[in-house]
Amino acid sequence: MTDVLTIDGLGVSFATDAGAVKAVDGVSLQVAPGEVLAIVGESGSGKTVTAKTILGLLPETATENGAVILRSRDGQSESDIVALTKAELRQVRGRDVSMVFQEPSTALNPVYTVGWQIMEGIRAHGQVGRAEAKAKAIEILGRVGIPDPEVRVDYYPHQFSGGQKQRVVIAMALVLNPGLIVADEPTTALDVTVQAEILDLLRTVRDDFGTAIVLITHNMGVVADLADRVAVMYQGKVVEEADAHTLFTAPTNSYTKSLLAAVPHVGQGIERAAERARARPAGWAEQAPVVQAENLRIQYPGRLGRPGFVAVDDVSFSIRPGEVLGLVGESGSGKTTTGRAIAGLTRVTGGSLRVLGHEMNGFHERAFKKVRSEIGFVFQDPASSFNPLLTIAECVAEPLVVHGRAANPAAARGRVDELLEAVQLPRAYGNRYPHELSGGQRQRASLARALALEPSLLIADEPTSALDVSVQASVLELFAELQREFGFAALFISHDLAVIDILADRIAVLYRGRLVEEGTGAEVLGAPKDPYTQRLLASLPVPDPAEQALRRQELERLRAAG
Repeated sequence: MTDVLTIDGLGVSFATDAGAVKAVDGVSLQVAPGEVLAIVGESGSGKTVTAKTILGLLPETATENGAVILRSRDGQSESDIVALTKAELRQVRGRDVSMVFQEPSTALNPVYTVGWQIMEGIRAHGQVGRAEAKAKAIEILGRVGIPDPEVRVDYYPHQFSGGQKQRVVIAMALVLNPGLIVADEPTTALDVTVQAEILDLLRTVRDDFGTAIVLITHNMGVVADLADRVAVMYQGKVVEEADAHTLFTAPTNSYTKSLLAAVPHVGQGIERAAERARARPAGWAEQAPVVQAENLRIQYPGRLGRPGFVAVDDVSFSIRPGEVLGLVGESGSGKTTTGRAIAGLTRVTGGSLRVLGHEMNGFHERAFKKVRSEIGFVFQDPASSFNPLLTIAECVAEPLVVHGRAANPAAARGRVDELLEAVQLPRAYGNRYPHELSGGQRQRASLARALALEPSLLIADEPTSALDVSVQASVLELFAELQREFGFAALFISHDLAVIDILADRIAVLYRGRLVEEGTGAEVLGAPKDPYTQRLLASLPVPDPAEQALRRQELERLRAAG
């Protein structure tokens, strides 16, 4: 069959003050109708630039050469995207090719209903009446699994969950029935259970709509679950291309091999946890816990006469000195709320929560201020947690200045340099600003800031969820190394069971504010007892197409069983 997309010798350069930077270098790819091509690689490999070229979305600073031939679904027309004018591109987008963006919250306009936004695309490509456009919007919302589409077509984006918003974005991409959809990291910001649902939906798009998909991702489990063929990019070039089964079972390129080796697997952490347990001193288990929660309850107050929302309900756990507790669950389960309560950022409304000997139920900020210096916090997105006007050295020195350990950032520079070296960043990086560092480097700097006061307790809230698999592996290894060196206790929050398995001594599973299971990695991940933990484990995609197909069947069985 005629390929729906042919990329031939594509090169893309960006003009900068320091000269032209080549982002894509001689890329050639083909996509057949109804095929899923995954383009994988770490940040800076050129995969997103390649994807945006397919829709003509590159900025004015970009210079392109080569050809990007896009054919219509019926095969009657074809266009070279590189040569099209802006007006011609508007006709092609939506009709022949659509895009599903990484973050649905920013892709949707908050001031318009989702129905209006879907109808806008329909009416932009033809003389269609309002009633007919709305009927099409309702139909496509129903087909992507939005319940009660006749009612929800008039909802605003904030009235949908993250997974439902991604379904709406996919509906917008599908409504004009294009032959090709470009999906740029469509599941990165989603929990594993929601991710599994979106992957099922994309599979339906391929099978029922006959739509080809170019999938941009760094998650090799997602690739194994969905892709027919895989192209691996590194420094702007395609270094390997093969069908999914061949690439995962017999990769030939050294970069591909290292990428697959960096993927965390459930079961990797059992021996590590056993080694840590053997290294502990006698009487360790009898030590007073750093954190002790008993029947913890956290309720957010209601407004305008509405009842309050219970985020954490009757939760009990403990963290001993030097121990890492992994807290897992999907969005809304209460993970982050629990972490913020331990740090004194969210008020406890019931039960007991003792942190470093201090009771948090009814705590006073003045009394807790001395304890706060003993707690480090690593945020999910270091880019937004750093002040962009300060250098990295000034950001890392901030806790030292605030708590009176140094008079100013300059006086703290010696300690800052030590911290940067501890997290494997050159001292010179202290003079850079946050935007001048990569995602992995920023997260290392975030770890340095959290460790500045030598805390007894570290709270890490999804610190690796936005990182490439290779960068994630290095940050996890660094975290484990720092924990061994400094000996701090840690609450590590994540929705990725494989990541938790590598680091945690014990794992606690939260579901709708309640603790449903707790134990070692071997107990919770090796033989989960609660149905929710079983679904969570089955939802985690693994980098093996054959095994992933079996896991998908198991997940369907668990869903059917309720």
